[in-house]
Amino acid sequence: MEREDCGQACLAASIEGRVVRNGFSELVASTLLVVGALFPIVDPLGGVPIFLVLTRGLSDQGRAKLARTIAVNGLVLLVVSIFIGTHILGFFGISLPVVQVGGGLVVIATGWGLLRQSDDDDETRDTKKPCNEVDYMRQAFYPLTLPLTVGPGSISVAITLGANRPEGSEWRWPLITGLLIGAVVIAVSIYVSYRFAERIAKVLGEAAMNVVIRLSSFILLCIGVQILWNGLSTLLRSVLTR
Repeated sequence: MEREDCGQACLAASIEGRVVRNGFSELVASTLLVVGALFPIVDPLGGVPIFLVLTRGLSDQGRAKLARTIAVNGLVLLVVSIFIGTHILGFFGISLPVVQVGGGLVVIATGWGLLRQSDDDDETRDTKKPCNEVDYMRQAFYPLTLPLTVGPGSISVAITLGANRPEGSEWRWPLITGLLIGAVVIAVSIYVSYRFAERIAKVLGEAAMNVVIRLSSFILLCIGVQILWNGLSTLLRSVLTR
């Protein structure tokens, strides 16, 4: 009788250990999935030059506060997109390609404005307009968070990650925890990149930073065109197949 009890206890412990290992591996896999899919698109290091251009004249303390706000905004956007993004789009009757078209147009307009902006314009604007931290904080969500940091590309990928969860696993704690941890890792990378943006610029030097700013503006413009084309091509295919 004691042997049977011992065997049952060992079997239960073995099953419990297997469940814990499977849960941990699922948590790590979902975390890496979010980070691997979103980090190259969010690209917080690539957004440093544009962040510096749009926050010229702001103090180091003000930049730290702004970076924290942008990171929190980005985290909220990603979490909402992952977990209820499809439901929000469905409620308003908006398809993902339409989001890509609208967001692509906004990114194109922002990139074009930054690309046409000259250094002389920045200097005259800085001398005429006093530095007001409140004005910069008003821009924390738009355009600094959306679309420059967490843009339509990132949102569409986050919605896709949430929509492609396996059936029956929507409320499994390892999956939910892994998705949340992945979003937090992206938000932390945004904060660190923007918080130390000025130090990164000093390491690069003024001449190299000007080149990087122009290249980043052009790349941002191209990203907007690509996002716009992705949405348009999907819409055109859906029309042609009818």
